[in-house]
Amino acid sequence: MSELLPNLLGDRWQTGAGRGTPLFDPVLGDELVRVDAGGLDLPAGFTFARQTGGAELRAMSYAERAGLLRAVADVIKVNRDDYFAISTANSGTVSNDTSVDVDGAVYTLGVYAKLGATLDAGSLMADGEAEGLSRNGIFQARHVFAPTPGLALLINAFNFPSWGLWEKAAPALLSGVPVVVKPATATAWLTQRMVADVAAAGVLPPGTLSIVCGSSAGLMDALEPFDVVSFTGSAESAAVIRSHPAVTRRSVRVNIEADSLNSALLLPGRDAQALALLAKEVALEMTVKSGQKCTAIRRVLVPAATYGEAAAAIGARLEKTTVGNPRNADVRMGALVSTAQKASVLEGLALLRNQTEVLFDGGSRPLIDADPERSCCVAPTLLGTRDAAGSDAAHLVHDTEVFGPLATLVPYRDMEHALALARRGEGSLVASVYGTDNVAMAAAAADLASHHGRVHVISPDVAATQTGHGNVMPQSLHGGPGRAGGGEELGGLRALRFYHRHTAIQAATSVLDALPLSA
Repeated sequence: MSELLPNLLGDRWQTGAGRGTPLFDPVLGDELVRVDAGGLDLPAGFTFARQTGGAELRAMSYAERAGLLRAVADVIKVNRDDYFAISTANSGTVSNDTSVDVDGAVYTLGVYAKLGATLDAGSLMADGEAEGLSRNGIFQARHVFAPTPGLALLINAFNFPSWGLWEKAAPALLSGVPVVVKPATATAWLTQRMVADVAAAGVLPPGTLSIVCGSSAGLMDALEPFDVVSFTGSAESAAVIRSHPAVTRRSVRVNIEADSLNSALLLPGRDAQALALLAKEVALEMTVKSGQKCTAIRRVLVPAATYGEAAAAIGARLEKTTVGNPRNADVRMGALVSTAQKASVLEGLALLRNQTEVLFDGGSRPLIDADPERSCCVAPTLLGTRDAAGSDAAHLVHDTEVFGPLATLVPYRDMEHALALARRGEGSLVASVYGTDNVAMAAAAADLASHHGRVHVISPDVAATQTGHGNVMPQSLHGGPGRAGGGEELGGLRALRFYHRHTAIQAATSVLDALPLSA
């Protein structure tokens, strides 16, 4: 029987009371480790986090807490090789994809460490300037952000067990809020190992970082009014969280990132440069992490006259993608994370094929060093709706997110039609725009803004420096309206607001001047 990973709660490592849920290698099918959270005293552990971990964090300045983030990043760097090995075994990812997860976490921690170092020693963050409330100007109002005296429960998705933890934990810890992370079970091993290494290094005060692996039962029940929840996952799970009494009765604040039918938009005109940039980005987004990214391109909007050229250009890129065992140096795309995920992707693909045509079928080629029956490898597939009328009729393309290496080419009549099709996603994390006309690109970005958390514009002059449609940069907001969950993460120091309470302090100018404000 494999190792049962312990949970860190109340500054004590504790194994669950059950036999545990096994985690598997999605390529070889081997059992790796087990996780279980049965029998844990969650209320006691959460109380310790709030009262001990939170108190220690809030006693520090923002700059001091920034130093903690730098120390965590250093721990990750030292153990990088171990994390890559775990990711290969448990997530089935090739080295480049693991780097997005692990090195992306280090980069995000580094950004927040630098941002935190710019803040003054005050315990409150200022929001704007003081505003007069009296005729003589002596009595004024000052808005401030104060760290919430609760904890942050981070419920994460399976696709980024490293980055998903630290992109949430970095702004929380910098804010002075202790963290309890609940990783997705399928890939929890990497998250648990990182927490174990950070705890062993002693770089964080006791109670500031906890982890519960396995069932989520009881987690929401243990929350109190000043706690917050940051969730990444399905719309169904998000609905359960939103309807929990902790939210509806105790006003626990929630940030949600859910389903997203992101789009890439090629502007009208037969521009070879723009088409080449689109094809490169679409193929990349279909294959990085085997398409298991919340920000991956699902719908590719192109002028109807360019449909055939776009299909050929994207297909030519996908043709170079070798799929199979990530341990083989010739493999460029690994596996989906589990048999359940494989079944979900194949079911979604079959559903979408009822309303589309297949433009590229990577499954026609054999896998490399992987058994197609035993492994969770699924090759990339490009679908298409053939014509503009089909783009309108294929409602499943605009309603169904298949979380794997799949995208659909969607031809449009004109820009009005293209923008309407993009909006049928009903709120997405990101849309990307491709073209060479600055005015047209700006107009498209402005129109898309209300329905997207981020609009990524790619033109030839930034081809070598743009950060990628699907890459989430800590300097920019991550989240989206509507179907995407309505949440916001990252965005530099903006991320800290979720972990603070917003308050107006009304007093004499002399009192306001004495507030312990951090710029």
